[in-house]
Amino acid sequence: MVNIKINGIDCQAPKGSTILEACRLAGIRIPTLCYLKDINAIGACRICVVEVKGARSLVASCVYPINEGMEIFTSTPKVIESRKTTLELLLSNHNKSCLSCVRSGNCELQALCEEYGVDSTRFDGAVTPADRDDSAAHMYRDNSKCISCRRCVAACEKTQGIGVIGANERGFATEINCAFDMPLAETACVSCGQCIAVCPTGALSEKDDTQKVLDAIADPEKYVVVQAAPAVRASLGEAFGYPIGTNVEGKMIAALRRLGFDKVFDTNFSADLTIMEEGTEFIGRVQNGGVLPMITSCSPGWIRYCENYFPEFIPNLSSCKSPQQMFGAVVKTYYAEKMGIDPKNIVSVSVMPCTAKKFELGRDDQSAAGVPDVDISITTRELARMIKKAGIMFNQLPDEKADSPLGTGTGAAVIFGATGGVMEAALRTAVWTLEGKKDNSPIEFTEVRGVEGIKEATYNVAGMEVKVAIASGLANAKALLKKVQAGEANYHFIEVMGCPGGCVNGGGQIIQPADVRNNIDLRAERAKVLYDIDAANTLRFSHENPDVQALYKEYFGEPNSHKAHEILHTSYKAQKLYK
Repeated sequence: MVNIKINGIDCQAPKGSTILEACRLAGIRIPTLCYLKDINAIGACRICVVEVKGARSLVASCVYPINEGMEIFTSTPKVIESRKTTLELLLSNHNKSCLSCVRSGNCELQALCEEYGVDSTRFDGAVTPADRDDSAAHMYRDNSKCISCRRCVAACEKTQGIGVIGANERGFATEINCAFDMPLAETACVSCGQCIAVCPTGALSEKDDTQKVLDAIADPEKYVVVQAAPAVRASLGEAFGYPIGTNVEGKMIAALRRLGFDKVFDTNFSADLTIMEEGTEFIGRVQNGGVLPMITSCSPGWIRYCENYFPEFIPNLSSCKSPQQMFGAVVKTYYAEKMGIDPKNIVSVSVMPCTAKKFELGRDDQSAAGVPDVDISITTRELARMIKKAGIMFNQLPDEKADSPLGTGTGAAVIFGATGGVMEAALRTAVWTLEGKKDNSPIEFTEVRGVEGIKEATYNVAGMEVKVAIASGLANAKALLKKVQAGEANYHFIEVMGCPGGCVNGGGQIIQPADVRNNIDLRAERAKVLYDIDAANTLRFSHENPDVQALYKEYFGEPNSHKAHEILHTSYKAQKLYK
């Protein structure tokens, strides 16, 4: 431990700590804009400056290490004036249309300006021309609101290992853009949205499709159904003041019903269906000498990454559609026939923690009934905005249950939203099937749980050693696949999630400021919601889902049947990195 003084108070902090970290341990918050723990400590924004006795000038606390006897002052008049001036300089080159900005009320720059009482007109002069890129299916970039903090750059390059954005030009002309000013849609961006999740302002945001949903609901000719992914219920409450890690499933369903959807279903249903198809596919590959390791296909960001960067692994991908797309396919085939509705008149809406789902809608081979499986995908954030706009008092809603027959999900389904969840759900049913349908088959496979970027485990299943691996975050996926390529690792089954920690940390979840992200593990807190739901569920194996059982009995016959392949499975193809 190192002995220091902070604002005249004797304190201690671990050797190697920065001033920012030491002050946090002492209960003092230092504001930041560019800093992101582990990936972006660059001292660029100068908001975190403090005074250090003996130093010639103010120092950036996020990169300045402590040493024995150091005396630190965090809120002197000199420090306050410096931070205020920096904010006013940022505003001089900032699009200040805050009232119409999607991040108004949840903008880190706006919050600091209010905190420091800045004069937004103190500095006038040249302004960087607005450069808005709307080319991608899932998001837009508005550089008139960018403060060049480079948090998005760090997320893309270090967290995801992709690096399709960076700082172009120099000095006042500096802007965050793609190489050679290419439109984002023409790069190898995988639509994960992790850049949006860390942006402190409204410079990056998902494309808002809520009006499309409202128009469909208002159309008397349309039958509008909605599905909500497991991870949405673990984050949505944050938009309404609930603590991080609160399950709001019942209120979410009630809110969706009050928005006017004809039916409110649950993606948990198709998560169970995915396990039936994917688990059967895995068993078939093992028993019949198929391509191994089999790799999951639930994450569209991962699928696009594989097609772009690792096309040699395309034969390893499960041919199953994602739960979102499986649900849409079932709605427009089985459910449409059951209800006597023309699939063309059904509008299938999904609520997802994922921005890549917007891109997935337009993929090839995603139209089982001759029309898109899913018509509109909105993020958790978009749903929160819809609820607020409709005047629905979310916190006062009763807890309600999803509609039948496509609203039932097991505990195995809900854990899909956490890294390792797909693997665990598949193992539950695979072990139950291969070991002769024993009532005491394992329910929990704790080795595949947790937020570590790469996890490995070996299980004895029906006398055979099954080796599995889990990767979340595409930089980790890259490292794992490189090991497989080099022959350094050998697995039977691999789960990959595009976002670190899985869908609970998806690019479409409620945005938390850096001060929260740096000090609370959102992945673990939200994942705990899903594991608690699983533990409390009376049905914990996907094959126990009565609605899924009825679907096979009435429509598909059995998992991986010819009809199931036509409706529930898809195809992939290698992509050029750049068009």
